[in-house]
Amino acid sequence: MDAPTATSADNGSPRSGSGWFAPERKPVTERGAAEPSPDARLVRRTLAEIAPRADTVTSYFYALLFVRHPELRPLFPVAMDAQRDRLFKALLTAAEHIDDTEALTAYLRQLGRDHRKYGTRAEHYPALGECLIDALSRHAADVWNADTEAAWVRAYTTISQTMIDAAAADASRAPSCWHAEIVLHELRTSDVAVITVRPDQPYPFLAGQYTSLETPWWPRVWRHYSFASAPRSDGLLSFHVKAVPAGWVSNALVHRARPGDIIRLGPAVGSMTVDHTTDTGLLCLGGGTGIAPIKALVEDVAEHGVRRPVEVFYGARTEPGLYDIDTMLRLRRDHPWLSVRAVVDRQTHRRLPDAIREYGPWNGYDAYLSGPPGMVRKGVDAVRNAGISLERIRHDAVDGLVPRR
Repeated sequence: MDAPTATSADNGSPRSGSGWFAPERKPVTERGAAEPSPDARLVRRTLAEIAPRADTVTSYFYALLFVRHPELRPLFPVAMDAQRDRLFKALLTAAEHIDDTEALTAYLRQLGRDHRKYGTRAEHYPALGECLIDALSRHAADVWNADTEAAWVRAYTTISQTMIDAAAADASRAPSCWHAEIVLHELRTSDVAVITVRPDQPYPFLAGQYTSLETPWWPRVWRHYSFASAPRSDGLLSFHVKAVPAGWVSNALVHRARPGDIIRLGPAVGSMTVDHTTDTGLLCLGGGTGIAPIKALVEDVAEHGVRRPVEVFYGARTEPGLYDIDTMLRLRRDHPWLSVRAVVDRQTHRRLPDAIREYGPWNGYDAYLSGPPGMVRKGVDAVRNAGISLERIRHDAVDGLVPRR
């Protein structure tokens, strides 16, 4: 997310300051996916109603928020289009999964911890909630009634309290963000850089996770990047960054950043990590800069000393896109349990997910996928068709939340 991800709304009723959105500590009842709860049905009906005009609803929400609560405007980037959709979508995604207690709680706790870096405080959540309800009630008027409003109030109450509790717990053991000095900037291609930074204090993370990053050139604009190595003894962190069209942060990091520049890091998040209690093989698909966390996973397996098969498929559209292939081949030479296969779309006339069909069998492996959203979606289908069950497929969700399997 690129801004505080607790959105909210208000349906025009005089609720502000009344404690109407004061969070309650009530557990969410878990239901089977085949039988959604009454609240889940009402929430999803609302989402279906606003889907054709999502941009309008999002704009209306922010207009309400900044007019009614101008003190919250400094929490957001000056240019709102940099993160507008992410913020609104995160809350709607959480509400839609209100029945999936396990996955939703993990997602919200992660968001609550991560949003500390924006300066989000517990007292901000009621304002966000009122504005969310207002935006939804106005633009879903055909399906909105007292029951629908009550369902959204309950959903937002659960969402906000989970995030508030997670932020409070995290504040007792970690800073809201870390400052980090760039110590190495390697331009691997015209649009890909490998950046190494030194945090100002110890930074805890696991191989396969990612963080949010802010540059001094675009204050309050955060972007997610995966760690490109397992934790190192010298405390340094590395990231692979590809400059994309209209990518403010990525272009600044690739073309403007230099050693000595200071960036900010949010806390480490993500669940694409290795289970070291087993010796199950790993099937890894890394597309483009998605090879960064895959490389970290390989290093993590090597450091734990367990000889388990690791099969890496490294994909790119063109040969220059395999900018880190030499590193992966060196790892292969050092570790006989590691296999590395390069897949170049324009040479082989096939996409990365398709390549795994020629090898295998894979039913005894855990799958790890990292890369562009389209590749991840197709990759999940491919590894499922190859015999790997959903509970053994790991990736950072395309929409930020992976439903419980």
